[in-house]
Amino acid sequence: MHIAAAAILLLFAAQTVRTPDIEAQRAAMKKLSFLIGEWSGEASVLRGPGTIVEINRTQVAQYKLGGLVLMIEGVGRTKSDNKPSLQALGFISYDDAVGTYRMRAFNDGRWLESDVKLLDDGKSLSWGFALGDIHTQSTLRINDQGEWTEHADIVIGARPPQKLMDLVVRRSR
Repeated sequence: MHIAAAAILLLFAAQTVRTPDIEAQRAAMKKLSFLIGEWSGEASVLRGPGTIVEINRTQVAQYKLGGLVLMIEGVGRTKSDNKPSLQALGFISYDDAVGTYRMRAFNDGRWLESDVKLLDDGKSLSWGFALGDIHTQSTLRINDQGEWTEHADIVIGARPPQKLMDLVVRRSR
């Protein structure tokens, strides 16, 4: 009897597994091609109450898995002593079943997941993270000069939003 029940469950599970539409995923991911390349520039980052650190920043964005995933790696070094200050790695993919971009980002031994929205101008993204009482909201844009700009705000509890990061990088390759 247990074998028959297991077989029925396996048959049911096999019938409900959806096959991803890889071509729809690739088409959606191509819309993010404005980020592909190597970028360098500057950023200012909040590193504690009232402490803003100025850094030199590089961003490398490239497709992986045949265009199904966009990998973005950012490395920041403090301007004062050139020491690593901010390192992040993010992966963006597209879920064709629900029509949503998703990002998993890694930084300082932590990881977070977020929905990512491609904005109407076709060259901007927005996303946010929440961790307990901490909430962030970020907007990435390619401006009229072709620069990758990013602005992030952070809200802690009931405090008003404050700048978490401002970034401006230019394509170097």
